[in-house]
Amino acid sequence: MTAPQPQVNVAIASRYENIELVQVAVEASLDLLDLDEETSHRIALAVREGVANAIKHGNRENPDKTVDVECVLESNRVVVKIEDQGEGFDPTALPDPLHPENLMKPSGRGIFFMNQFMDEIDYTFSPGGGTIVTMRKTITPASDEVGTSEEE
Repeated sequence: MTAPQPQVNVAIASRYENIELVQVAVEASLDLLDLDEETSHRIALAVREGVANAIKHGNRENPDKTVDVECVLESNRVVVKIEDQGEGFDPTALPDPLHPENLMKPSGRGIFFMNQFMDEIDYTFSPGGGTIVTMRKTITPASDEVGTSEEE
């Protein structure tokens, strides 16, 4: 019998305190994959940033709108989809958070971190409203990593 594939499907109201619910569910799923701590932390942080953006920018903090999160393992990668019910945006029009004039601004770093921590990010815009952010990260379970030998 094969082990079940870790999968998370969560729908939350657009309230910041619900980010913790998503993070706990995603981290529990990632723990089943036996990932190294850094990879697991980076994926969880990217998900957290994506959900925060969906709440703040997508749904404009309207608690009547939901954010749907799906996290699944496909072959050797984790795929996370975050969907809001907002109007969408142009990801190419975002200011560079590393530009000197933006360094002290309190916002604008979420997508930057998502891009740094994940291998691929795609945006899909529904004609009726809503953005789906799909993030992918190739993984190697910690137990599969090749260690270095102290013998010479």
